[in-house]
Amino acid sequence: MAASSDQDVRTERAPDPAGSVPTGGDGALLHALKLVREAVPPLHPGGRPVIAGVAVAAGALRLLTGRGTGVGLLATAATAAFFRSPHRVAPPRPGAVLAPADGTVALISEVVPPPELDLPREPVTRVSVFLSVLDVHVQRIPMHGRIRSVEYRPGAFLSADLDKASEDNERNALVLETQTGHAIGVVQIAGLLARRIRCDVAAGDEVAAGETYGLIRFGSRVDTYLPPGVAPEVALGQRTIGGETVLAELKPADATTGADLAVPA
Repeated sequence: MAASSDQDVRTERAPDPAGSVPTGGDGALLHALKLVREAVPPLHPGGRPVIAGVAVAAGALRLLTGRGTGVGLLATAATAAFFRSPHRVAPPRPGAVLAPADGTVALISEVVPPPELDLPREPVTRVSVFLSVLDVHVQRIPMHGRIRSVEYRPGAFLSADLDKASEDNERNALVLETQTGHAIGVVQIAGLLARRIRCDVAAGDEVAAGETYGLIRFGSRVDTYLPPGVAPEVALGQRTIGGETVLAELKPADATTGADLAVPA
């Protein structure tokens, strides 16, 4: 009997239980780097110049004094952490008004919206989320819809947890026309340490729930003005996760008022 050639021999390998995870030395290193990259949240573009400035200052201090390496690295890392913009997944809940920011619910009150929002002059529920310097400081869109207006107002820099900060502090206000036919006001408010408000949307922009639209640097507050008659689903002192925590739930406008107020195409 003739011996079988090596070319006639076929060995079928069992599927790799690790899936596509590489097993070689270089592959394991690449996989580890991928895991680290996925664990570290991306940075908001508005923070990159600030981080670069801190890093340059730390490097200059090290060159001039021969000291401060550890402090400089710590300061740079802390600044980078402040400008983190983690990935968020909006809950699949129709009509949900999502929290526009990470933080703590500091105030829930019935107030007349500020003039710059150009909303009906009647009391509505305002939910105020206070952001400490340790919180994520990017802001997120609360619902699918269209930006109706954006207006910036200069002002003071009082502590953002004070009620009068809504009227006295530097702030940036936008009105969102939602696909449910409502208008929601969202106001970025500077605080004691905040000296810069960034807003990356303009009137007429189509936006999606949970997407980032702005940034407030170093301690601040974000107010959400709910439509008339809508009750909040959060409590004072509750922690919110921007783009995920539900502040309230809206029903189609025609179901509550008898009018078709859908956002025009």
